[in-house]
Amino acid sequence: MGGRVTPSGTPPSVRKRVAVLGSTGSIGRNVLAVAAAHPDAFEIVSLSAFRNVDLLAEQAARFGVGKVAVGEGTPQGSFPDGVEIGRGRASLEALASDPGVDLVVNALVGAAGLAPTLAAVEAGRTLALANKESLVMAGELVSRAAESSGAALVPIDSEHSSLFRCLKGVPRSELAGVVLTASGGPLRDLPTSEIASAGVEAVLDHPTWDMGEKVTVDSATLVNKAMEVVEARWLFDLPFERIEVVLHRESIVHSLVRLTDGTLLAHLGLPDMKVPIQYAMFHPDPPGGIFEDCRPGALGSLHFEPVDFGRYPCYDLVLDAARQGGTSPVIAATADEVAVAAFVDGRIRFGEIADVIAGALAAVAAGDAPDVDAVLAAEETAREAAGQIVGRLSGALSQ
Repeated sequence: MGGRVTPSGTPPSVRKRVAVLGSTGSIGRNVLAVAAAHPDAFEIVSLSAFRNVDLLAEQAARFGVGKVAVGEGTPQGSFPDGVEIGRGRASLEALASDPGVDLVVNALVGAAGLAPTLAAVEAGRTLALANKESLVMAGELVSRAAESSGAALVPIDSEHSSLFRCLKGVPRSELAGVVLTASGGPLRDLPTSEIASAGVEAVLDHPTWDMGEKVTVDSATLVNKAMEVVEARWLFDLPFERIEVVLHRESIVHSLVRLTDGTLLAHLGLPDMKVPIQYAMFHPDPPGGIFEDCRPGALGSLHFEPVDFGRYPCYDLVLDAARQGGTSPVIAATADEVAVAAFVDGRIRFGEIADVIAGALAAVAAGDAPDVDAVLAAEETAREAAGQIVGRLSGALSQ
């Protein structure tokens, strides 16, 4: 999706200085596409990637960045002369809290995104957030830190970006709840008897969105939507019972706001991640232009259906863990990350992702999450437990 940007309005006279964490992933590449479309509005000053150093080096050269961060043990790569290269968690936190940065985009995948989120928020940076795990694992900590520092937290997820827009004009006294839409994922029409054995290629073939592997698998299990419910709980200060999920195959209506008089507000847009990314990057100013017009006459019919949650056992596992609070959502999110990687690598079956999450939740005792150290300690324990479960399942699969 996408295409040429049509400029609208006058570009700001001072460019925003942007750090892009996770620049080689799907979201990160789209962030850089938005920046390239608006060279008068944005200056990319730092980038990070875990392993894809070749692409990271190309991006660093193309945008003339001064700093990059890579994973521990990652090969050096052929970076332009003068580029400062950091490694590991500390380097990500340094980029996120850099006083020379106006906007931090966290497009990291998984638990690795939490520490940089907290670093950016505690430093008072504006944070454009695509890393769901930050709020799933430590929503209360992130919210408290943002309130203390005055940091702006702007969502990138299409559903939360949509709610962010819709809720601007809604007095709290008129807000009854919100509705997140779900495409149903790539297996939404597969017979129930065939879901557990679905192959990697089928699971990664999303019907409406072009996303990275982790998010696409999470869409197939509906873990992605469970995490989005948790995100909405923290972003908009809503109890879980006021956040609904509805199946919407076309992925045109990204969210709805339920009002106290029984009416709904809806936000429509074509399924192109550059749209919410652009909105977050320009915030609080108006978006910079049009990537592709959403015209009602061309949309055809739009459909809404209840979600058959029986097809998605992982959804309840993750959401129940979030309701329990403490380190329970940390355990669930970490186990999912381990399980998805194992499935994509062919070490477990698709249906066993739920077994890994359930097994980790049963094996690891949940506790309080008063600070980031407690969260990261629980993450490490959960990762080990989930890895052991994957090992047992892999052994059975190979027999």
